[in-house]
Amino acid sequence: LAVEDGAIVRGAYALKPHEWRVLGAPRLVVDWQGPITEALIDRRWSTLGLRLLREMLKQYPLLYSWGHGGLEQPMLQILEKLGWLLHPTPFLLRVLRPFRFLRLNGQLRDTPARRLALDVAAFSGAGSIGLRALHAGRRIGRRRTAPAHATPFERFGSWADEVWERCAPLYAALACRDAETMNALLPPGRWPHGIPVRVERDGRTLGWAVLLDTPMRGDARFGDLRVGSVVDCLAAPDDAEAVAGAALRFLRARGVDLVVSNQSHPAWIAGFEAHGFEAIANRRIFAASPELHAALAPFEEVQCGLHLMNMDGHGPAGL
Repeated sequence: LAVEDGAIVRGAYALKPHEWRVLGAPRLVVDWQGPITEALIDRRWSTLGLRLLREMLKQYPLLYSWGHGGLEQPMLQILEKLGWLLHPTPFLLRVLRPFRFLRLNGQLRDTPARRLALDVAAFSGAGSIGLRALHAGRRIGRRRTAPAHATPFERFGSWADEVWERCAPLYAALACRDAETMNALLPPGRWPHGIPVRVERDGRTLGWAVLLDTPMRGDARFGDLRVGSVVDCLAAPDDAEAVAGAALRFLRARGVDLVVSNQSHPAWIAGFEAHGFEAIANRRIFAASPELHAALAPFEEVQCGLHLMNMDGHGPAGL
């Protein structure tokens, strides 16, 4: 908290330390959440956010944030001037029930004209045809392997440690995802819409995914849709497509209207695209402090092996 005169709170931030493997070495990397200050309503506190950011860096130089929505955000422009790395990543979307998507989503139906256009597309069937063609086109020419099967489970066990030890060396940079860590991040019963699934093929565990099945109500982005999301996952990059496909089929069987995910690793992005996902570019930004940027050098190479998901940032906020 940023406290004035020992009594009045003027701002706050939160930090989430997490051990990463960076080029095979353990590093303590920290996600910053916030800062939020009274500058939102009072310009006298307009510099407090920067003061809090400097305080964070004093505590943990290997600092990052992943989110923000797009490069046009004011905070990102400030970070760029301060020498931070800004690495854009896509938002992945697959519409499963086009009529409901056109009629119930929130973000696209923000004006009377758009609502009318989407209603015409929904009731005429043109929108359904267009969306199905869009997703079918994304699958053309993409590599797909034999299907794998997703099975729900309660807690990460020793099998998850085996997946971690086998897969971690295959990535240039990623947060620790062993069983102990994942059970701490996803305690049973604390995520009402969360469904961890183990993905197997022919009796062999390929990896796992953490899914959400959330019925939205008046959400600014998703309106009243039932949203499926893939908020975390781990497997070898060569198995990313199989895990993405298993997650999609599992959520489709539950009756969700669409499936979304945020990914940074090229193999995972390609794996979702192989199952018809549309990759909307530059919708989530990985912002790394100068010290973290140096630790990830040469970033031109490391970015091709950087594995980030929602759980690495603020968690699946809004999902």
